[in-house]
Amino acid sequence: MAQTEADSSDRAARQGIAKAHDAVSLVAEMLDRAAQAQASDVHFEPTGEQMLVRFRLDGVLHTIEVVPRALADNIIARLKVLGGLLTYRNDIPQEGRIELHDQRRAKLIDRRLAVFPTIHGQRAVVRLFYDEPALSELDQLGFAPGILSALKAVAASSQGVLLLTGPAGSGKSTTLAALLRHIVHCSPGKSVVTLEDPVERHIDGVAQVQITPQGQMDFPTALRSLLRQDPEVLMIGEIRDAQTAQIAIEAGLTGHLLMSTLHSGTPAGALLRLLEMGIEPYQVTSSISAVTSQRLLRRLCDHCKVCDERTRLYRPLGCPKCLRTGFRGRALIAEIVQLDGQLRKAILAKADLEELESILSQRGHMSLRQDGLRLLKEGTTTQEELDKVCSRGV
Repeated sequence: MAQTEADSSDRAARQGIAKAHDAVSLVAEMLDRAAQAQASDVHFEPTGEQMLVRFRLDGVLHTIEVVPRALADNIIARLKVLGGLLTYRNDIPQEGRIELHDQRRAKLIDRRLAVFPTIHGQRAVVRLFYDEPALSELDQLGFAPGILSALKAVAASSQGVLLLTGPAGSGKSTTLAALLRHIVHCSPGKSVVTLEDPVERHIDGVAQVQITPQGQMDFPTALRSLLRQDPEVLMIGEIRDAQTAQIAIEAGLTGHLLMSTLHSGTPAGALLRLLEMGIEPYQVTSSISAVTSQRLLRRLCDHCKVCDERTRLYRPLGCPKCLRTGFRGRALIAEIVQLDGQLRKAILAKADLEELESILSQRGHMSLRQDGLRLLKEGTTTQEELDKVCSRGV
């Protein structure tokens, strides 16, 4: 009987080692395949009976692998080890970085890990960051000529606030980084400082400060202190609360050019959100230089897209180059609102969203959907993609 128990124990230990080995190999393979496919995120999602491994390709999640449930805990444990997280804590969210040891993948510059507990076990997401020289300059991002000129004019000014809006993953951080590079290039010697959580892209000529979520230096504290550091251009990763918004607006009124992001669906919605945060209407009209909203549309694969003879529009087909999705890469659409007399009067009168949108429509404002039509005519994307990203009438 003792021998049987010993054999059973040895067998269980061997199975445990095998599972751990399988998890190590699987995690390495999935992260490698994700980098090869240029995925922006890798999701490890536990379900009741299995774990799904999904890649976000061009903004859309695709299930790449289905893993037995027995391996799920080992996979999460392996990710935690790679990310320097606490392997014995399964009840709290944790965040970390997975170091890059394979220097052959020079394009991959960083990997961020986030682990979160769910009812089926821990869920992990690895975000991948790439060095993309083609997206480092403002002229290369794909803005329509009118919007590009307006952004350059704001970047050349000595004070004011530029807000970028749009959902997560819409390229706001890329646009801000390109704007900063443009300022450094066109105005060498300017004092340019950023507050970020975390610092995603290193920019030469810019003093970048990383805000630690659990640290004592939060955005309002750091921003107040930085205003005494004689900066000329400030970039805040995101305006998240009323306190940060108030300091940012005051900075824009006192001889600083400040750029940041704000969660809002439209430029008009962003202006109203500032009012809801307690910013006085006169401060909004005096400080805001422009509000830009942007989205990313999936770009048709150049190797397999076909033209519909009836509509003269292109549609996806799918090939090995695009992993059979029909799309490869993404294209930018945007709209920009600069405050004029009529819009300022409406804000001072505390107009609602419908009234602000009506004013913009009457003055011939180019919406996101209208900007997207140029990509449709160029054969860059599809009508379905435009409809999905932009609701009717937007």
